[in-house]
This record gives sequence, structure tokens and C-alpha cells, in this order.
Amino acid sequence: MSNTASPIPNGWDRVNGALHRRLAFADFAAAFAFMTRVAEIAEEHDHHPDWSNSWNVVNISLRTHDAGGVITERDLRLARCINEVLS
Repeated sequence: MSNTASPIPNGWDRVNGALHRRLAFADFAAAFAFMTRVAEIAEEHDHHPDWSNSWNVVNISLRTHDAGGVITERDLRLARCINEVLS
């Protein structure tokens, strides 16, 4: 991990130089509702995930492109906020 000393938040892994999390929801509507909430938070933080959605599955990757595509404290902070949405 680069530019940070904070631990990786629960549920997240380091994959190909990014924080990654795969989430499965009850259905498409639940997955989309989650993505909508995270989009609002990402806008507040001015830090946006690379993500995809296929029916009930959402894959999220976080890395700071402005820092050369590495994991920074901004990514860890957004990952913690995403975890709060899930709790």
C-alpha cells in the first residue's frame, strides 16, 4: 500500500494494486439502491470508485488516480464509508 499507514478496512482486499470488494445483494433493486447511496457519498468526498454491477452483484475497486493509481488514505476513507452504508 502506498501513501498511507492505515489498515485495510474489514471486507476489503488488495487486488491488482487497488482496494477491492465484491458484494452480493438480494436482487437488482437492492444492488442499485446501494450504488446510489455510495454515489452520493463519493460525490461528497470528490473521490469516485471504479465499479460494475451485474444483477445483484456489485464489484468495487478503489485507487487514487491522481496519486499514480495507488491506494491512499482517500481510498481507505471511502472504503470505511461504504462499510457504514452496509451496516
